[in-house]
Amino acid sequence: MEDFNKAFDYIIVGAGSAGCTLANRLTEDVSRTVLLLEAGGKDSNPWIHIPVGFVKTLDMPGLNWRFETEPEPNSKNRRIPIPRGRVLGGSSSINGMVYVRGQPLDYDTWSQLGNRGWSYESVLPYFSKSENYESSDEAWRGKNGELVTAEGREKAELLDVVLDAAEQCGYPKNADYNSGDQEGFGYFQVTQKNGRRWSTAKAFLEPALKRPNLSLEINAHTLGILTDGGRATGVKFEQNGKTRTVTAAKGVVLCAGAVQSPQILELSGIGNPNIIRQYGIEVVHPLPGVGENYQDHYMVRQTWEIKKKITLNEQTRGVSLIREALRYAFTRRGIMTYPAGILAGFVRTRPEIATPDVQYHIAHASFKDVKKRILDKHPGMTISPCQLRPESRGSIHIKSSNPVEQPAIKGNFLAEENDRRTLIEGMKIAKRIASAPALKDFVAKELNPNEEIQSDDELLDFARERGNTVYHPVGTCKMGSDPKAVVDDRLRIIGMQSLRVVDASIMPTLTSGNTNAPTIMIAEKAADMIKEDEASLR
Repeated sequence: MEDFNKAFDYIIVGAGSAGCTLANRLTEDVSRTVLLLEAGGKDSNPWIHIPVGFVKTLDMPGLNWRFETEPEPNSKNRRIPIPRGRVLGGSSSINGMVYVRGQPLDYDTWSQLGNRGWSYESVLPYFSKSENYESSDEAWRGKNGELVTAEGREKAELLDVVLDAAEQCGYPKNADYNSGDQEGFGYFQVTQKNGRRWSTAKAFLEPALKRPNLSLEINAHTLGILTDGGRATGVKFEQNGKTRTVTAAKGVVLCAGAVQSPQILELSGIGNPNIIRQYGIEVVHPLPGVGENYQDHYMVRQTWEIKKKITLNEQTRGVSLIREALRYAFTRRGIMTYPAGILAGFVRTRPEIATPDVQYHIAHASFKDVKKRILDKHPGMTISPCQLRPESRGSIHIKSSNPVEQPAIKGNFLAEENDRRTLIEGMKIAKRIASAPALKDFVAKELNPNEEIQSDDELLDFARERGNTVYHPVGTCKMGSDPKAVVDDRLRIIGMQSLRVVDASIMPTLTSGNTNAPTIMIAEKAADMIKEDEASLR
């Protein structure tokens, strides 16, 4: 085992959405030294930076951990993919680039659970701090941050008509679903700059690496946290075939995400003793909530055949594709700038619900084979509902003492009746929108599920057979004060010193929408808390 040649004030594990943001903020003071460890490599693959490249990066070895669940009992015993970025920028370098803050209710719920300082009013300044939003001067949007967010560069004829169809069904158009009022339909806002992906590696890490007090080690796979008497003292990691150790004078911060933060804790002897001991790992600190409370958005793709050749299915073939590639190369515009899910919708499935409980990702495209990313030959459209606040809970735990072996991911999706009912209603609303008068001259027929599948039981069976997640794993190191909490409201591991978790795993409940923006917000807030706690000890 080889010791690192210097000590640092802080070690951050994981250069993803949270880690890159945190590394930037902690190194603003040049007297504070930080080491950032990333298991993946540089973000040099060109498919990362071309927005449409997400279709490839979501399953690309070398850039992606390519996790998958254990067989899911409520989803026909299928293993469901859980892609996670293994590269600088983490999942912000492979995701769909959509920017969704969530609803005020999400954060007020966290606060009501006893997490001080996490209400919507409290976190809103941190969303704004990160952001450089090009399209609005409203007070709730940021203009001076590092994270460029923008309106999508391209609209689409068919999607404009979907907006009208939704309005005919009683769902309003919403020009800014990040305003605090999420309800309605509109084009997704994206983390892109001048037609290219703007990951946290680009936004936060690249400028911070110019500072002498930030060190970065890539291809550095964390094996465990070093501890001494209830205090985190450093990290053990493997790099280029060598096992190395490095010490932290002020703290270790796990930013490895909802899959790997609990895995690293358990490998370090921190977690449920019954799980840790069965793999021959010494219990350092019993904490039964580690790896519990796993949540994700479960989505079903519904598809329709379109009468007119105005969809991506035909625009991404032959001469059309060559033309679009040239257009992107010279202008950074065109279909190669599209994110995953181009049009957003947020609806209430029942009038008595206060805020939207279903989100739609809508695209003028349809896949013949989703896993292989093969589009249909005929023009197509996809409307994909997911329940925003699932009640089902799963777990993520080690199944070996080998750090290279992926943990056991058990989503337990659709286990709760309300989750099933809400998703079915979301599917019915999608059918109604596709049948609205505005789309009469565009929709040829319903493909999946077909027009004969109408009953609740049939729709649920389709959802069990075809559903996947939206790749939003959260909650496995949840923030709180109850017996299953892992971190307190300052994101410190409960019962330990100098060890924090800062990533989506700390969310007690899932936010209402895509999770990249909330994860960056969490890192922004954590940076201030770390600085405050450090100052209080001087």
